[in-house]
Amino acid sequence: MPYLELSLSCTEDEQPRYERALDDVGALAVTLLDADADTGNEHAILEPGVGETPLWRMLRLNALFAHGTDPLMLLAALEAFDPALDWSRASFRTVEDQDWERAWMDQYVPLRFGARTWIVPWNAPLPDEAEGTDAAVVRLDPGLAFGSGTHPTTSLCLQWLDALAAAGELQGRRVLDYGCGSGILALAALKLGAAHAVGIDNDPQALLASRDNADRNAVGAQLEVATPQATPPGRFPVVVANILASALDALAEPIAERVEPGGRLALSGILDGQQEELLRRYRPWFEALAVTHEGDWVRIDGVRRRD
Repeated sequence: MPYLELSLSCTEDEQPRYERALDDVGALAVTLLDADADTGNEHAILEPGVGETPLWRMLRLNALFAHGTDPLMLLAALEAFDPALDWSRASFRTVEDQDWERAWMDQYVPLRFGARTWIVPWNAPLPDEAEGTDAAVVRLDPGLAFGSGTHPTTSLCLQWLDALAAAGELQGRRVLDYGCGSGILALAALKLGAAHAVGIDNDPQALLASRDNADRNAVGAQLEVATPQATPPGRFPVVVANILASALDALAEPIAERVEPGGRLALSGILDGQQEELLRRYRPWFEALAVTHEGDWVRIDGVRRRD
């Protein structure tokens, strides 16, 4: 079934009012895009602060309405809701519906990380190479949470977990996934032999997605999810934090305190060029710090000092 799409450009300051009006008159969905993306001058948002939702200076709002909605009647309703807004900038088109789950599966194919780890979209065919009993397969539906394995930051962490398992340093261990997103890293650790994992995140949607994916992978009893404020006490032999460099800097001490002496830590979400400051930040607690690159991103890993 097709939909009527309304599109318009606005400033970041105007966006809440426009979106509120669109919601009020029955928009089924509102999408925010960088208005400069079509010109090749898009502005990437890579380092939001904790709890922040930064937007672009100029945005394009795309709102979907039910098939058969009259564009003129819709404009009249929007002008009545907020006459001070300029609705003359709005344009309309008809967009066809599609199977969004199928579109996601077409975009994300099964991926292998290291020797044993496979991330496979939910309901996608399992590759022949992943049929072996030694394969650690995570069936994933990210939902609205970050983490599908396609981004280098996640890839770097999955490779690290796979290498830990190969070295016998994951079997039967407890793992802390700091900023769990879809739960992908905690689930991979469990599939690779960890006994228990704790996933923590500020985003309630991430906790829901992690719990749902754990149940899909039959490891729900081994995964615990919580907000940072409600995280179970104690230290962990394996800790992975795939967040952002600014957050890794601000949370250095509490993250370090969660790693037991002799335990392993991996930090990701770091752009190439940001690693030196973070190496200095974590060096008081960790030794054998190493940097691994993938594209424009890096991972830092090391061992918690025993002193």
